[in-house]
Amino acid sequence: MKNKLYSLLALLSPALLLADDAPVLDSGNTAWMMMSAALVLLMTPAGLALFYGGMTRSKNLLNTYAMVFGAFVVGFVAWIVAGYSMAFGDGGSMQSFIGGFGNMFLSEVKWTDLSGTYPTYVFVVFQGTFAAITVAIASGSVIERMKFSTWLIFVFIWTIAVYAPITHMVWGGSGALLFDAGALDFAGGTVVHMNGGLAGLVLAILIGKRKDYQKAAMKPMSIMLTALGAALLWFGWFGFNGGSAFGANSVAGLAYLTTALAPSVAAITWMLLEYAVYKKVTLLGAVSGVVAGLVAITPAAGFVDVSGSFIIGAFGSVIAFFGVVVLKKKLGYDDSLDAFGIHFLAGLWGALATALFALNDKDLLWDGPLKESGDRMGQFMVQLESVAVVGLFTLVGTIVVYYIASALTGGGRVDEESESIGLDEATHGEKSLNI
Repeated sequence: MKNKLYSLLALLSPALLLADDAPVLDSGNTAWMMMSAALVLLMTPAGLALFYGGMTRSKNLLNTYAMVFGAFVVGFVAWIVAGYSMAFGDGGSMQSFIGGFGNMFLSEVKWTDLSGTYPTYVFVVFQGTFAAITVAIASGSVIERMKFSTWLIFVFIWTIAVYAPITHMVWGGSGALLFDAGALDFAGGTVVHMNGGLAGLVLAILIGKRKDYQKAAMKPMSIMLTALGAALLWFGWFGFNGGSAFGANSVAGLAYLTTALAPSVAAITWMLLEYAVYKKVTLLGAVSGVVAGLVAITPAAGFVDVSGSFIIGAFGSVIAFFGVVVLKKKLGYDDSLDAFGIHFLAGLWGALATALFALNDKDLLWDGPLKESGDRMGQFMVQLESVAVVGLFTLVGTIVVYYIASALTGGGRVDEESESIGLDEATHGEKSLNI
C-alpha cells in the first residue's frame, strides 16, 4: 500500500519524482497537510451546517445542523473502520474497483509510515474529511423529512459501500479503473460533488416530496447564517483544493489562486443572471454562486490557469443556476437545499471542462491522453467515462443502501405529525430561537 500511495502522491508532487531514496519527512509539507485537513474539517460541521441551516425553516434548523454534524462524525468513523482500506488499500484481484480489507481499523498502518513526505496518519485524516463532507452534501436534498436514525445508518454504510470504491477507482493509484484510464480529478469533482449531489437527488426521489411542497411558502430562516456558512466553506476550500497538491508546493499555489478566482467570477455571474431574470440581486444568489464556482473548479483547481478558471467559474454558475431555477421546477423533484442543482451539475461541468482547459504540462497532469500525446479530445472522452462510471455506481449504490437503512429503521421518512411539528422538537426535543 505504501508504494501505491507514493506513486499517487508523486504524480501531483513532482519533487518526489526527483528523489533517489525513500521519502523523508518534510516538516513544511507535514504542517501544510495538517492545516489543510483542519480546514476541510471546518467545512462540514461549521460551513456546510450553517449554509444548509440558514436555508431551512426555523422548526427544522437544529435537525438540519444535526444531519450535517451527524454525517461528519459517523462518516469519519466509517472511514477509519473500513473506508480508508477500501479506498487506498491493496485490492488484489479486485484492484480495479476496491482497495481491499487489509487496512481495516488502520491495521498495518504505523504512526511512523509516510505518504510522500508527511505521515500517513495525516493522509488518512485529510481523506477522511473528504469522505465525511461528501455524504453530508447529500443531506441537503432530504432535509425536513428523513428520519435521523435512517440517515445515520445510511451514512455509515454509504461511506464504505459507495464513497470508498469511487474514491479508489479515481484516486486509488496503479491498477484502479479510472486512475489507470487517466481521469483527471484534482480535488473531488467526481469523487465528492457529483457523488454527493446525485446521492442527494436519489434519496429525495425515494423518500418523496415534503407534504406541503409547492403548496406553502418555505422561506429560509436566516440568509445571514447561510452567508456565514458560505464564507466558512470558501475559507475551508483552500485546504480542500490546496491540500490536494499533497504538499506546500507550486501546484498548491496554483490551486490557491483558482480557488479564489473561480468562485468570485461565479458569484458575479449568478448576480447578473438574477438581475436579468428577476430584476433583483439577492445575497442568497450571490453565495450560491460562490459555492457553484467552488464546486466547478474543484476537479480542475491544480490543472488550469487564470483563463480556464474564469471560464469554469462563469459557466459553472450558469449551469447551477439553470439546475436550481429551471430544471428542478420542470422535473418537479423536491431537492430541499439544491444539493443536486449545485453540487452534481457544477461538478459534472467542472469534471468535463478539466479536459478542455487543463494545461498541457507534464508537471501538472496525471497519466492520461493529454499528458501522453497532447490528445485533448481523448482526455475529454476519459473524463466522460469517469463521470458515467461514477454516476452509475452512485445511482445504484445509493438505492441499495437507502433500502437497507430504511428496512433497519422501519421506513426512512418521518410521520406526518412530526413533519408538521418540525423535526427540531419531534426528533431532538429541542427548539431554536429565530435568528
